[in-house]
Amino acid sequence: MSSHDILVVGGGAAGLSAALVLSRARRDVVVVDAGNPRNAPAAHMHGFLSRDGMPPAELLATGRTEVTEYGGTIIGGAVHELVATDRPGFHALLDDGQQLAARRVLITTGLRDDLPAISGLTDRWAKDVLHCPYCHGWEVRDQPLGVLWNGPDTVRYAHIVRQWTDDLVLFAPAGALGSQDRSQLTARSIDIVEGDVDHLVIEDDALHAVALSDGRSMARHAVFVPPHLTPHSELLAGLGCEIDDQGWVITGPHGATSVPGVWVAGNVANPKAQVITAAGEGSAAAIAINTDLVEADIGAAPDEIKDSLTP
Repeated sequence: MSSHDILVVGGGAAGLSAALVLSRARRDVVVVDAGNPRNAPAAHMHGFLSRDGMPPAELLATGRTEVTEYGGTIIGGAVHELVATDRPGFHALLDDGQQLAARRVLITTGLRDDLPAISGLTDRWAKDVLHCPYCHGWEVRDQPLGVLWNGPDTVRYAHIVRQWTDDLVLFAPAGALGSQDRSQLTARSIDIVEGDVDHLVIEDDALHAVALSDGRSMARHAVFVPPHLTPHSELLAGLGCEIDDQGWVITGPHGATSVPGVWVAGNVANPKAQVITAAGEGSAAAIAINTDLVEADIGAAPDEIKDSLTP
């Protein structure tokens, strides 16, 4: 079993940013990454100062290189089990049977997007089926756009998407909208199409229209859908970290959890975090972790000196 100062679970922007800071702080850092980033289907990422338009895979490849150049270790795989030990620290079992020990743990496992059960939606995800107007709105600006219903929050979401186009349609089930919703949508020139969406019409590898179950079809070039977000918090729950009613870990300053020695960063705790936000959270968590280890080293120093003087 190899031993390290810090185990980072997840090698996205949050995890790699933390590993970079900690490696530069001369800590022994190991990153375990399953290789399934949330933004993998996207061709480019946006809103990251100096990296706008960069393919997500290129950012991660650059980050891995930087971490390893400072002595960090990156392992491909998934953490199958994570447990606290009697001594301050943690043991991790990987899916390939490998075992790791670490004094502190940072979990950056992200989340998954749960989409409505509409034919064609998943296949077009991050192409012309989009979830974040701040990430993708500029690329489809001024085009005929749609917003697909995925719960009551969809109305406010549609008002946000309206910022990028004058031709916007909200597709909503019959009876889902109240009178105030209707008046506000109409006031902002957002068209309303009521009925159940059956499937997306794809032609020449591009979205052509949104088809309803009653046979109607509305031409659209791209659609936005607010996904239901589910954090990958299984390891956190297994450690006994405090979780709220929606499944999100409860955190203190800089991503500290209720379990001493365990931190989080990125989408696993913050569903609104974009790539640049996740990277910043990883950096802040790394500094907090290093500070915690320094405090532990100070506390342990007298015992170490005493032991060295024992005949």
